[in-house]
Amino acid sequence: MASTPLLSNQDLGVAFRQGDQLNQVVNGISLQIEKAETLALVGESGSGKSVTALSVLRLLPSPPVVYTGGDIQFNGHSLLHASEAELRKVRGNQISIIFQEPMVSLNPLHSIEKQLAEVLALHRGMRRDVARGEIIQCLDRVGIRNAKGRLKDYPHQLSGGERQRVMIAMAVLTQPKLLIADEPTTALDVTIQAQILLLLNELKQEMGMGLLFITHNLNIVRRLADNVAVMRQGQCVEQNSRTRLFSQPQHPYTQQLLAAENLGDPLPLPADAAPLLKVENLQVSFPIRRGLLRRTVDQHYALKDLSFELKAGESVGLVGESGSGKSTTGLALLRLLNANGSMWFKGQPLHQFSMKQMLPYRSQMQIVFQDPFSALNPRLNVLQIIAEGLEVHQKLSAAQREQRVIETLQEVGLDPALRYRYPTEFSGGQRQRIAIARALILQPQLLILDEPTSSLDKSVQAQILTLLKSLQQRHRLAYLFISHDLQVVRSLCHQVIVLRQGEVVEQGDCQTIFNSPTAAYTQQLLQLAD
Repeated sequence: MASTPLLSNQDLGVAFRQGDQLNQVVNGISLQIEKAETLALVGESGSGKSVTALSVLRLLPSPPVVYTGGDIQFNGHSLLHASEAELRKVRGNQISIIFQEPMVSLNPLHSIEKQLAEVLALHRGMRRDVARGEIIQCLDRVGIRNAKGRLKDYPHQLSGGERQRVMIAMAVLTQPKLLIADEPTTALDVTIQAQILLLLNELKQEMGMGLLFITHNLNIVRRLADNVAVMRQGQCVEQNSRTRLFSQPQHPYTQQLLAAENLGDPLPLPADAAPLLKVENLQVSFPIRRGLLRRTVDQHYALKDLSFELKAGESVGLVGESGSGKSTTGLALLRLLNANGSMWFKGQPLHQFSMKQMLPYRSQMQIVFQDPFSALNPRLNVLQIIAEGLEVHQKLSAAQREQRVIETLQEVGLDPALRYRYPTEFSGGQRQRIAIARALILQPQLLILDEPTSSLDKSVQAQILTLLKSLQQRHRLAYLFISHDLQVVRSLCHQVIVLRQGEVVEQGDCQTIFNSPTAAYTQQLLQLAD
């Protein structure tokens, strides 16, 4: 007799009600997870991965959510038809969930100890003083250094990797039978990502826990998954073991996803390219203040002695883990942070200029941020967002501004008819195109790209990179590309600078460093990225 699977989705259908209409978002999904098994759920944004995962615990608000068919069984018992009282016994206890962004899930007003103690009080009826020992043990297990000393810390006092570890501790504190992880490593650099994946794998083995891992990163799937389910437009197009899926993908969409991993090579560098930006000994430091009078006793260096040259039509990649000084460099070059050292742009000494003298150069140096959603004003429509820079830097009529916006939208591959819509009405990839259009409309010569593809899935990432290459070719744009995704850097950049704790570890020709890195840290980064 066959054993009962830990989790079984049978022909699950999920729809959102809009007035009298039902919008089907998940259609006929059948998944199965055994004890101590990892099932990876992959697909691009909007494919229905998170809806499927949240449906397991019935966390989607009903209405508007309607379950149109099928069933969800956990240990042979239906969750879809269970009462709220039964679900409360399962949620956070037998089935736990880790979300993509820990700052959304952690309460900023409560200490780490209080938030973890609440879990034990709720599910096991433990008192705070009794729970403390178990909390310390669990935090220690997930790799929080000096766990006892960190109990009183608040979420904002932790790094991105530490916050994610606290989320994992909160999820495994009750020793669940099933853990759902919804893109828990997307915003983390490769070193921390590798640590989190190793931790999840170890916990799974120790506790015999099933793992439903949602991701769009195929490298993670290769390392972690036993079986893989590929979703597209609310349907499961292919299910297979990890080895079979990567060696013999059956569905054209799966083949397309695997092909999107090959992002191509950088554009050939123009032979007559003149130096556009020259940086010498760039340093950024922050004062360390102590004592009652807050006297400055020392300096903390966020960036030390960075020097490089950037030509028109060339891309320089800045890589390194979180806190290495990558974004600091970008902000310092734009004179948005106080910095020491020399910055020459088109032969002009920017480091000597006042804020007023900088104004003519602001339009020629633009930045595109990591998260297009927080970078775009939700109260403005696309036309207003993109035209904002023109109002500041160029004296144009309203009709001229609108015409320029239409041309720029066409250039970044968006329909100009969408210009009256608001950011919330667009996907992540479309929002990133809007952010690029906003920077592009001022016809800059240098674009600082701060992790512009990190939160996007592989297929959309490939589209954005193709767009950046075509814009570079057309306008001879120079890029300073900040990223922790080494595959993306390799496909776009001519030079690469590896940073660690604000210091340059290695720099030079991109292909040379990728093929034969000399620094141990670079070798480690490349190894983790494979």
